[in-house]
Amino acid sequence: MARLENKVAIVTGAGSGMGREEALLFAREGAKVVATDIREETVREVVALIQENGGEAAGFSHNVASEDQWAQIVKETIAKYGKVDILVNNAGVSGDATRMHEITLETWNKIMDINLTGTFLGMKYVIPHMLANKGGSIVNISSIAGLTGGSGAGPYTASKGAVRLLTKAAAVDYAKDNIRVNSVHPGYIETPMTTGLFADERMMQWFLSQTPLPRLGKAIDVAEGVLFLASDASSFITGIELPVDGGYSAQ
Repeated sequence: MARLENKVAIVTGAGSGMGREEALLFAREGAKVVATDIREETVREVVALIQENGGEAAGFSHNVASEDQWAQIVKETIAKYGKVDILVNNAGVSGDATRMHEITLETWNKIMDINLTGTFLGMKYVIPHMLANKGGSIVNISSIAGLTGGSGAGPYTASKGAVRLLTKAAAVDYAKDNIRVNSVHPGYIETPMTTGLFADERMMQWFLSQTPLPRLGKAIDVAEGVLFLASDASSFITGIELPVDGGYSAQ
């Protein structure tokens, strides 16, 4: 059974990695997918792939830190599909490993703008339409770094921790409106963003040593967790943090 049949979903950062897998999986499960990414050429490829396999999708170049672009994308989604049932705030950046006193304000602001402000803006512009539609599901992608501290990752950790608590605040605010808001916390996942890290055998072994399950995660592992929270299968779940981390956070 198609778990997202007749649903309309916006997925940010859909051009590669976890966002790409989420968009493709959602389309296979029957959703009409609005895929966005800062890199227009990658999101075009995802939309073409969905359409080639019989799905329905639209794609947009999108800087999630831009309020004007959020307003326009939601407007175009409503014009094309008439509603928004699902929002996946997936787009994010990590930044370089740098100790706190060496981080520039420019770097701090960039990471906060994309990871945190982008998530806020997505909810701000989608929620009014979910209110009109009497329900919806929002899934915000945080990180295991949003659950624990991490050396050399101050801005990233702070932004992902803020996404976690922003999610809980929104979940409480909109529960009576049948709008569910949950966060997903990926662990060490093999994506284009982490290719360089995992190419070093010593680094690969270290990451494996941190993960109780005997492998690294794959983008589809995260996508399946996001699908569960986006679908009606989780209709009595809101405000949770779902680690997809091979047991990392259980230690």
